[in-house]
Formats: sequence, C-alpha cells, structure tokens
Amino acid sequence: MSVHVAVLLGGLSSERPVSLSSGNACADALEAEGFRVTRVDVGRDIASVLADLRPDVAFNALHGPFGEDGTIQGVLEFLEIPYTHSGVLASALAMNKVKAKLVAKAAGVPVLDTRVVLRREAARAHVIPTPYVVKPIAEGSSFGVLIVREDQAHPPQQLHASDWSFGEEVMIERFVPGRELTCAVMGDVALPVCEITTEGHAFYDYDSKYLPGGSRHVIPAEIPGSVAKRVQEASLAAHKAIGCRGVTRSDFRFDDRGGERGELVWLEINTQPGMTPTSLVPDIARASGHSFGELLSWMVRDASCRR
Repeated sequence: MSVHVAVLLGGLSSERPVSLSSGNACADALEAEGFRVTRVDVGRDIASVLADLRPDVAFNALHGPFGEDGTIQGVLEFLEIPYTHSGVLASALAMNKVKAKLVAKAAGVPVLDTRVVLRREAARAHVIPTPYVVKPIAEGSSFGVLIVREDQAHPPQQLHASDWSFGEEVMIERFVPGRELTCAVMGDVALPVCEITTEGHAFYDYDSKYLPGGSRHVIPAEIPGSVAKRVQEASLAAHKAIGCRGVTRSDFRFDDRGGERGELVWLEINTQPGMTPTSLVPDIARASGHSFGELLSWMVRDASCRR
C-alpha cells in the first residue's frame, strides 16, 4: 500500500491563507507522486483528528504560531506520528527572531544589533537613528514589518493601533540597503543562492511574496562567487546551530556598495518555508535539479519523530 500522508494546512494563525495555498499545492504534488493524501485543516481538535486518522507521515504545511513554533510538533511527538521539517526546540527557537539571532551569532553568523522595546514606546519617538526596520518578534510572511526612512520625522503610528495583533514587544534594527538574498538548506546541503527583486514594492512584503508577479527570483543570484559562498556557509551554520531538520530557508541583506567585501547580514531562518506556486524554495529546488514532486517526496522520506 502507498504511504499515507496527512497534509496539515490552514491552522489558526494570521498566515492561514498562505498555509491553505501551500498545503493544497503540496497535497496535489504528493498525490501525483503516488502518495495517499488526506488534507487536514488544522483546528483545536487536531490531536483527536490525527489520533483517529493515524497517517504514516504528517506533512506540516502550516505557517505562523501553532504551526511552526513547536506547538504542532509537540502534538505530533506525543502521538508518535513522523513529521516533516524541524522539531519542537528548533521550531520554537527559530520562531523567536531575537533568540534565534543570539544562537546564530554564537555560531559565527553575521547579524545586526537588535533593540527590543514595547510597541507604544517605539511609536513615541525614534529608538535608534533612521533608517531602521520595526519587526514583530514572532511573525512570518512580513506581517507587521515597518520600514522607517531617513526623512520620517516620526515613528510609524500603526504601532499605536488598538487592532495591532503582532505582540506588545517589537524588535528594531538599522536598515541595510542593497540586495535581498535567500538560501535554502535541504538536509545538510546549502542550495544555490537566490536574489529577490521587488519592483513596485518598498521591500519583500506580503504582496510581493504571494501575488503573481510581485517579485522576481534570480537563481543563481548574480553576485560574486565569494559572496554566494558566504551566504551558503551562513545558511548552513544557522540551520545546524538552531538544530533544524529537513528544509529551511535563510534570508539576508547584502550591501553591495562595497563590492564583494560589502556587508552581509543574516535576518532570520524559516523552518516552514512557503510552498505556494510563487514561493522561493520550490524555485530554488528546481534550479538545483529537483522537481517540486521530488522535493516533497524527499521531505516525506526524511520525516521522523524526535527531530
């Protein structure tokens, strides 16, 4: 009999629409590869649903809190259902960008200094000199990310909003001009570096990530070989230091005004990279000779407990 894969999608976070798109794309591709697939829209009854279903593997296509912060991973460990991507500790650590940066820095990965403040404090006055970036500590898909330009007299007033849903603390880092680079790690191999260009968007925001034509992926990135090597080495170092498994994606900024000696900074690691039709990792994998179906099949074979 074919392997029964439960694709976990949807979920409870603000990234639910992204997860539905990722999960359905993965389910379709896994069915085409010959797996028996059940789509599971994750709710608070997920433990009992999976206990009744008893799949051979859970393919985790969730994004955001509950899906990539160690929560669903703990449920799967308790049920002894092998699952894809990173385990409990690595998922929880990577989801907290501040703590993940501390671990990555200790492993020699280049990171920016970060201030963590209450959002209302960040709204009253500039905490650091402009330009800078305000980010939620534990969100994905660029939700809540605000760029403060040099000519802005006041901080972003969205931070005062009563409907702000991205946590009471935010992290603030200086803005690094230049190029947006990303690198996927598959197992213990760093794949080719990708450059992301976003014409018409201030940065790689939600729309540029998920709307058709919102961004362009240049693979391999048209950067000096020495820079590509630095990106790959840092991606693999962060993946290993945080304890990740399966497939991850690390994001970088590269200030190319200094040529190949320009400043390279690691921003974060994604333990649940998007798998939508416009997502980066499927494109990077294709450039490495792995079709979408082959990539997903590898992830299913790699699934385990105690990750």
